[in-house]
Amino acid sequence: MNKMLSILKVVTVFTIFFSLTFSAASVLADDECKDPIADWQPREMLKQKLEQQGWRVKRIRIDDGCYEVRAIDEQGRRVKATYAPASFTLLELEVKHDKPSEQQH
Repeated sequence: MNKMLSILKVVTVFTIFFSLTFSAASVLADDECKDPIADWQPREMLKQKLEQQGWRVKRIRIDDGCYEVRAIDEQGRRVKATYAPASFTLLELEVKHDKPSEQQH
């Protein structure tokens, strides 16, 4: 009977562990935008907005339903930014702090 109880405890612990692991993984993997396409604003409007802030936009592409922007910011740093296409809400910003000689390439 004790052996059976021990096995049940182990199974319960593993079940809880895997449930929590998979639910956390689904939250972390849910970084895509879910704006309906009918609500999207044109990429050109995002480009104009960023250029008014001093950015030089290299490209805007769609990735996982979001606008992904590659640009040079007002301080000359390479940036990669992710925006919600309906609201232009900034979701993620990656700034590359290159050495000056690397930026000239």
